[in-house]
Amino acid sequence: MTITFKSSLAALALCALANLPQAAFADQSASKTSLDALVAGNNRYMTGQSSIPRIDPQRREQTATEGQFPIATILGCSDARVPPEIIFDQKFGKLFVIRVAGNVTGTSEIASAEYGVHYLKTPLVVVLGHSACGAVKATAENAELKGKLPKLISLIQPAVDEARKNPKESDKTNFVEECVEQNVRYQMKKLLEGSDLISDAKKNDSVKVVGAIRDIRTGKVRWLD
Repeated sequence: MTITFKSSLAALALCALANLPQAAFADQSASKTSLDALVAGNNRYMTGQSSIPRIDPQRREQTATEGQFPIATILGCSDARVPPEIIFDQKFGKLFVIRVAGNVTGTSEIASAEYGVHYLKTPLVVVLGHSACGAVKATAENAELKGKLPKLISLIQPAVDEARKNPKESDKTNFVEECVEQNVRYQMKKLLEGSDLISDAKKNDSVKVVGAIRDIRTGKVRWLD
């Protein structure tokens, strides 16, 4: 009787495992593969051993006729020193890139990320900040800005307010860098709060959302926990 009971439990367990959505396992594997590709690409970039040709007519023709199948959605800063395809050493068509000053998550940025996740099926979203970010620095220093820039700064202000709780504030350089990290974490949070599509995909293990910061001096990308 005991053997039969244990056998029944084992059978039920195997049945339950078999009925789990296979897509969940596939998507978790896909997000890891994408992240590994970006890490490896940044390492190649760091050593000056890029594997991506500057001119690739075949790839251009392929993406024009077959469409785009990016491995990741990148929400990064518009700073000219942080081009995702270069720092991650990826061919064009491999990254779905959204760039805006301060890598903020306004309506347009969230909607664009949703397109990447929901329609292009990217298994990975990276919110990419960088050292010495001008938008973050302006927010931290309460700079007087013109035009629509104050509205953009308001999207970064909560991150700076959080960083002010850190004693590094006495060191201006360290304080700005603390703000940069807090801003990446804050924008990740706002992205998930502002998008049911992305937050649901994350809950279903269809997408992984990570934060990263590029050091503009060394080129190294630091991945946040």
